Amino acid sequence: MTEHLVESWLTLPEVAQRLNVSPSRARQLVAERQLLAVRRGKNNALMVPAEFVQDGRVLKGLPGVLTLLADAKYEDDEVLTWLYTPDNSLPGSPVQALVDNRGTEVKRRAQALNF
Repeated sequence: MTEHLVESWLTLPEVAQRLNVSPSRARQLVAERQLLAVRRGKNNALMVPAEFVQDGRVLKGLPGVLTLLADAKYEDDEVLTWLYTPDNSLPGSPVQALVDNRGTEVKRRAQALNF
Protein backbone atom coordinates (compact mmCIF):
# COMPACT_ATOMS: atom_id res chain seq x y z
CA MET A 1 0.00 0.00 0.00
CA THR A 2 0.91 3.68 -0.03
CA GLU A 3 1.57 4.03 3.69
CA HIS A 4 5.30 4.41 3.10
CA LEU A 5 4.77 7.29 0.63
CA VAL A 6 2.68 9.53 2.89
CA GLU A 7 4.59 10.86 5.89
CA SER A 8 1.78 12.41 7.89
CA TRP A 9 -1.88 11.48 8.21
CA LEU A 10 -4.93 13.17 9.73
CA THR A 11 -8.07 11.59 11.13
CA LEU A 12 -11.38 13.00 9.94
CA PRO A 13 -11.90 14.84 13.26
CA GLU A 14 -8.45 16.43 12.79
CA VAL A 15 -9.36 17.38 9.21
CA ALA A 16 -12.60 18.92 10.49
CA GLN A 17 -10.70 20.91 13.09
CA ARG A 18 -8.12 22.20 10.59
CA LEU A 19 -10.84 23.18 8.10
CA ASN A 20 -13.02 24.64 10.88
CA VAL A 21 -15.98 22.48 9.83
CA SER A 22 -18.01 19.78 11.52
CA PRO A 23 -16.85 16.15 11.37
CA SER A 24 -19.90 15.36 9.23
CA ARG A 25 -18.84 18.06 6.75
CA ALA A 26 -15.35 16.53 6.64
CA ARG A 27 -16.92 13.16 5.78
CA GLN A 28 -19.02 14.88 3.13
CA LEU A 29 -15.89 16.40 1.56
CA VAL A 30 -14.50 12.87 1.24
CA ALA A 31 -17.78 11.59 -0.22
CA GLU A 32 -17.77 14.46 -2.74
CA ARG A 33 -14.15 13.64 -3.70
CA GLN A 34 -12.95 17.06 -2.58
CA LEU A 35 -10.60 15.11 -0.30
CA LEU A 36 -9.32 11.56 -0.44
CA ALA A 37 -9.33 9.34 2.63
CA VAL A 38 -8.20 5.73 2.98
CA ARG A 39 -8.63 3.24 5.78
CA ARG A 40 -5.49 2.49 7.73
CA GLY A 41 -4.12 1.53 11.11
CA LYS A 42 -5.29 -0.94 13.72
CA ASN A 43 -8.71 0.71 13.93
CA ASN A 44 -9.11 0.81 10.14
CA ALA A 45 -9.97 4.49 10.52
CA LEU A 46 -10.41 6.82 7.57
CA MET A 47 -7.28 8.94 7.26
CA VAL A 48 -6.37 11.87 5.00
CA PRO A 49 -2.81 12.79 4.01
CA ALA A 50 -1.90 15.92 5.99
CA GLU A 51 -0.74 17.75 2.83
CA PHE A 52 -4.33 17.71 1.57
CA VAL A 53 -5.23 20.39 4.14
CA GLN A 54 -3.23 23.60 3.85
CA ASP A 55 -3.80 26.84 5.74
CA GLY A 56 -7.32 25.93 6.81
CA ARG A 57 -8.48 24.81 3.35
CA VAL A 58 -8.46 21.86 1.03
CA LEU A 59 -5.23 21.91 -0.99
CA LYS A 60 -5.77 24.12 -4.03
CA GLY A 61 -6.21 22.07 -7.19
CA LEU A 62 -6.65 18.76 -5.36
CA PRO A 63 -10.39 18.26 -6.07
CA GLY A 64 -9.85 18.75 -9.81
CA VAL A 65 -6.94 16.33 -9.87
CA LEU A 66 -8.96 13.76 -7.91
CA THR A 67 -11.74 14.05 -10.50
CA LEU A 68 -9.31 13.63 -13.40
CA LEU A 69 -7.74 10.55 -11.81
CA ALA A 70 -11.17 9.05 -11.07
CA ASP A 71 -12.11 9.63 -14.72
CA ALA A 72 -8.94 7.72 -15.64
CA LYS A 73 -10.31 4.82 -13.50
CA TYR A 74 -7.65 5.11 -10.79
CA GLU A 75 -8.48 3.41 -7.48
CA ASP A 76 -7.80 5.35 -4.26
CA ASP A 77 -4.50 3.59 -3.56
CA GLU A 78 -3.40 4.26 -7.15
CA VAL A 79 -4.35 7.92 -6.76
CA LEU A 80 -2.20 8.24 -3.64
CA THR A 81 0.68 6.41 -5.31
CA TRP A 82 0.48 8.73 -8.33
CA LEU A 83 0.24 11.87 -6.18
CA TYR A 84 3.19 10.92 -3.97
CA THR A 85 5.57 9.35 -6.49
CA PRO A 86 8.34 11.73 -7.56
CA ASP A 87 8.12 12.89 -11.17
CA ASN A 88 11.38 14.30 -12.52
CA SER A 89 9.50 16.39 -15.08
CA LEU A 90 7.77 18.43 -12.33
CA PRO A 91 10.28 18.15 -10.38
CA GLY A 92 9.09 16.48 -7.21
CA SER A 93 5.85 14.65 -6.61
CA PRO A 94 2.49 15.86 -7.93
CA VAL A 95 1.30 16.58 -4.38
CA GLN A 96 4.38 18.74 -3.77
CA ALA A 97 3.67 20.60 -7.00
CA LEU A 98 0.12 21.27 -5.76
CA VAL A 99 1.50 22.52 -2.43
CA ASP A 100 3.86 24.78 -4.42
CA ASN A 101 0.88 26.17 -6.40
CA ARG A 102 1.86 24.44 -9.65
CA GLY A 103 -1.52 22.80 -10.13
CA THR A 104 -1.75 23.45 -13.86
CA GLU A 105 1.23 21.18 -14.49
CA VAL A 106 -0.26 18.45 -12.30
CA LYS A 107 -3.66 18.66 -13.98
CA ARG A 108 -2.03 18.44 -17.40
CA ARG A 109 -0.29 15.20 -16.41
CA ALA A 110 -3.46 13.81 -14.84
CA GLN A 111 -5.46 14.58 -17.99
CA ALA A 112 -2.89 12.75 -20.11
CA LEU A 113 -3.53 9.57 -18.07
CA ASN A 114 -7.06 9.36 -19.45
CA PHE A 115 -5.90 8.99 -23.06
